[in-house]
Amino acid sequence: MSGAADAGPDPRSRPRPQYGEYATPEEQRARIQEPAPWHVPPAAPVMTDAPAGSIPSAPVVAEKRHRPVDRIITFALLAYGLVNVITSIPAFLDYGTYAETMLGLMGVDAELSDPAAGRPWAVAAVLVLAIGWCLTAALSVWSMRRSRISWWIPLVGGIVFSLTAGLLMVAPLMNDPAVWQGLLDSARL
Repeated sequence: MSGAADAGPDPRSRPRPQYGEYATPEEQRARIQEPAPWHVPPAAPVMTDAPAGSIPSAPVVAEKRHRPVDRIITFALLAYGLVNVITSIPAFLDYGTYAETMLGLMGVDAELSDPAAGRPWAVAAVLVLAIGWCLTAALSVWSMRRSRISWWIPLVGGIVFSLTAGLLMVAPLMNDPAVWQGLLDSARL
């Protein structure tokens, strides 16, 4: 009988592992000097020009992109919105004059039965405009600091909060029976 050395490898034993087969992904990256995907900086690194054969220096992280046109448009829309809010406050708080103007534009010959009932609605509309502008400005600045396109934020904020304030201002007109009677009378003509 021949010895155990002549029989060859034991078929029940595992084959010898290849290089790096049991290494964890972190150990493999450390050996090949590749950063883990969750450790890569968000901006693409910019390599400096180095002569061939030299060891490159550490990568320099690219600066955030600034969009000057986007900033100008965003601040212009915010300024326009601020002027709109400031000029709307006195017009909204004088609800009797506002109601007369609106009824005149609609071609309705009527007066509010209780003009003082519109004052709380006017105050609510002013608050919606003011708070809406503040939220829009804060969101716009936050977005610009993260180098995101931001011009659309004041535009959407202006539309949403102006429509909401407008609905609040029209609510007392639509709840007044004298206005409805004037609307019916003008429709018959």
